[in-house]
Amino acid sequence: MTDLATSPIADQITARLSAALTPTRLLVSNDSAQHAGHMGDDGTGESHFSVEVESAAFVGLSRVQRQRLVNQALADLLRDHIHALAIKARAPGE
Repeated sequence: MTDLATSPIADQITARLSAALTPTRLLVSNDSAQHAGHMGDDGTGESHFSVEVESAAFVGLSRVQRQRLVNQALADLLRDHIHALAIKARAPGE
């Protein structure tokens, strides 16, 4: 089962995506418990996340372009802290 994230990394993900994309809907889930002991698990319980984000910034963009915007907003977290990030990015009304 996925826990709704309330951890420091999850808080940073929420803050950064909120600032960069002004989402109308944002859900950040910490999936790390499902990956305990797997490759990429650093033992912090904050290595695997899922995000669902709806933003007008995605209108007219491809799935890859949308994911790039999310990745840009989280670049240093992805480099230093997050092993895996699942992204569902939608424009309003999709």
